[in-house]
Amino acid sequence: MKRHPQVWMGLLLWTIFSQAQAAWTVNMAPGATEISHAVFDLHMTIFWICVVIGVIVFGAMFWSMIVHRRSTGQVPARFHESTTVEILWTIIPFLILVAMAVPATATLIKMYDTSEPDVDVQITGYQWKWHYKYLGQDVEFFSNLATPAEQIHNKSAKGEHYLLEVDQPLVLPVGAKVRFLVTAADVIHSWWVPAFAVKRDAIPGFVNEAWTRVDKPGIYRGQCAELCGKDHGFMPIVVEVKSQADYDTWMGERKAEAAKLKELTSKEWTLDELVARGDKIYHTTCVACHQAEGQGLPPMFPALKGSKIATGPKEAHLSLVFHGKPGTAMAAFGKQLSEVDIAAVVTYERNAWGNNKGDMVTPKDVLALKQAESK
Repeated sequence: MKRHPQVWMGLLLWTIFSQAQAAWTVNMAPGATEISHAVFDLHMTIFWICVVIGVIVFGAMFWSMIVHRRSTGQVPARFHESTTVEILWTIIPFLILVAMAVPATATLIKMYDTSEPDVDVQITGYQWKWHYKYLGQDVEFFSNLATPAEQIHNKSAKGEHYLLEVDQPLVLPVGAKVRFLVTAADVIHSWWVPAFAVKRDAIPGFVNEAWTRVDKPGIYRGQCAELCGKDHGFMPIVVEVKSQADYDTWMGERKAEAAKLKELTSKEWTLDELVARGDKIYHTTCVACHQAEGQGLPPMFPALKGSKIATGPKEAHLSLVFHGKPGTAMAAFGKQLSEVDIAAVVTYERNAWGNNKGDMVTPKDVLALKQAESK
């Protein structure tokens, strides 16, 4: 038997290509919700309609070129300004579009039907984090990127969920209809979870609605899908779906934590306690702009180490953190953080990186400021 190296090489390349192709994902994922399944089914319906159209059109084209080629002596038919042809190529595309429009309209109606939800969650985008508020439950919290700075700056190996992990995920009950009310506090963001087939722009001053009903417990990840500033790629979305019993337990724990946090406002804090808590808040909320050692990123993000604000009157420092600074990237944290967390982070900034002021802002000071603002 005569050997042909070209044949064996071709078989080898074909085998390698086939194995590589098997790992490719070339289609949409069905997702994990009623709406995502409907979107996937619509996608496949339109896809196969397009496949049939392609086969018919290209089949007719190649058949005509081969069978009616000039070398066979074919005489072209003449049907210039044929009424029949005009009617056919108008009616057939119209019927095709109707066949596509019917399932598409049905799916869109389902997607926008946010009536009768079991759970309402207000989602607010901030630079660069998400705020979740369970309406009617007195439970709300911020969800921040949890990927360690060492991984981001290539000082340690990347984790499995690099830039897709948060400190506090959004928690939902399985099988419940959840309505999302999506808005933003500063610039335009976009809340996107592919497995839910939910993507809504978060626009300041507007509230967009969406909904989901997740079929099975698990962890689902997404990202901000609207360019919103320098840390746009650092505000992931993590949704943890629990059984109804586990969700009720979690909700009870969050309500207890909220009640405990209110009690902490009246607690007599020590300087060391506030600095320790402020260290955590700073490295979650402020570090992206002002950096881990307080050196900032001048001129847009000024340094706090040795700054006039962090070493000046504490009232001015508190006011800046509480109200922000219009016209700059300094956000107002008065509505973002609790009284305890604002007091802690201001106290930390005044006593970190060699500032060593030795004074502190207490939660009662922040509460007094809030009450004065409300009058």
